[in-house]
Parts: sequence; structure tokens; C-alpha cells
Amino acid sequence: MKALSYRKIDAFTSGGSLGNPAACVYLEKGDTLKDAQMLSIAKQHKGFVSEVVFCAPKSKSEFNLIYYSSECEVDFCGHGTIACMYTLIKETPELAGQKEITINTRKKGVLSVYNEIATHDAVYVLAPSPRYIGTELERKEIAKKLSLNENQLSNAHPIDLIDAGLRTLIVPIAALSDEIGVFPDERALKDFCTKSEIDIILIFTFDTERAQNFAHTRVFAPKFGYLEDPATGSGNSAFGYYMLKNNIWDGAPVTIEQGGVDRVFNSVRLSLKEDRVLFGGKATTRISGVYYI
Repeated sequence: MKALSYRKIDAFTSGGSLGNPAACVYLEKGDTLKDAQMLSIAKQHKGFVSEVVFCAPKSKSEFNLIYYSSECEVDFCGHGTIACMYTLIKETPELAGQKEITINTRKKGVLSVYNEIATHDAVYVLAPSPRYIGTELERKEIAKKLSLNENQLSNAHPIDLIDAGLRTLIVPIAALSDEIGVFPDERALKDFCTKSEIDIILIFTFDTERAQNFAHTRVFAPKFGYLEDPATGSGNSAFGYYMLKNNIWDGAPVTIEQGGVDRVFNSVRLSLKEDRVLFGGKATTRISGVYYI
């Protein structure tokens, strides 16, 4: 039996929000796990966390990250990266003074993590380069799958499909009350996403609960074994690129509030660095211990 360093960490916590749970398994240098082992560990976490992150050091300031949900390997997990790296930096004295740390993701290549814990109690992650895929899906069909009426969608902004880590269908909603109050059927939405080659669906409105927040979002991810992702790095990064594409946002630092009526809204920070979206936030460790395989 082998013991692995383990944390259950909630990412994008702010105020009284619960964030988005991730399990982080920290390997020693040279340790490896087989894909079947990682998927098995993730399956054991179904209903407990959204994703499991496996983190292994490559050097003192470079780490390999692999992500799994209970269903499959995930190309990129933003909240898992925030959870993993925020905690790793806070718990590793040698990393506390490092301003930039490199992560190697298996599916989305090399990315940078910026340590701003001392100044803003947050880490920022450079989102993967965007792919502007576009979509010809009909508004009526999308609304139906989201358990909304077509007139609840906003006509002010387009529906689009952008990949900034995950293939994200972005859908504008007119009113905050409609956006936070909808809870689609998970099975029907999963079938729709699978058939349409969509990883996640982000719905948004610029009608926010708090005036200082730029927008309100929600993200549905039934493909990965659960209906809703309560705080999302990859989805909000796609939304950032969407806003840049449509001249809605100039890249200045903003905060996105995220969540439905069943929770205190979480906070995801967005900014821009040389035409690349950065997403950031803090994390809270809930469980610290050992995982045995």
C-alpha cells in the first residue's frame, strides 16, 4: 500500500462562499500513476468533488498536472489548478517568493501560474490559447435543453462556442432572476452536450447582484458527471475571450460572480496579459491528509 499526500480544497472561495471542490493528489518527484489508477481515484470522489488533480514536480518551479472527473480525463480544469497551485505555494516555503511557476498540462500544453498571494491573496493562471469554434445550434433548441423559454435568452449578444481549455457554449440570458433560477435536467443536457461536441455550457447576464461585479455566470458540466460547476476557470476564461471578441470588455481586471440560487455566489477574477486571459482566485483547504492506493 502506497501513501500519497492529499488535500480536499475549495477553489474561488470568497466571503461566505463555498467555492468549487477539488481533490488534489501531490506526488513525489519520479512517482507516476497509471491512467486506470487516476480514473479509479476520481470515480471514488463522485459527488464529493468536481475533479481530481494529480500534481507531480518536474523541478523546483515546474509541475505536471493531470485532471480527471469521475467520468473521464478532463482536458483542463481551471478551479482544480487554482486549488492545487494556491495550496502548493502556501505550503512550500521555496515557492513563496516565486512570482511565476510553470505547469505542464497533458492536453493543453505549458501554462504559467502567477503568485500574487502576498499582494492579493490569489494566484492567477494563464488560460490556454482560445479556439473560436462558432456554432449553428438553434436558439430554440438551446433554450429548451436549458429548461428556459427562448424569450428568456438575451438578443443583445450572440451565442458562441469557444475553447479556452474546454469547449464552452456561451449563452446570454436577459435577467438575473432567470439565470440564477434555472436547473436543467442533467441527463437531457448531457445527451445534448455529447451529441453537439460541447464540454460545458456557460450562461451569463450583465444583470448582477453586486454592482461592483462585471457579470454573473453559471456553468453546466453534465459530461463530467455532475450538473453544475459552481466556480469555473476554463468556462470564465472562454467568457473572457467572448467578451473581448464582442468588444464588451477591455481587459481591465474584473470580478465575475458565479452560482445559482442554491448557494452564496463565488468570485472569479479575470484580467488580461498580452492578449491572453488570466483567471484567478484564492482557495481554502478543507481536508489535509494521506490517500492510500
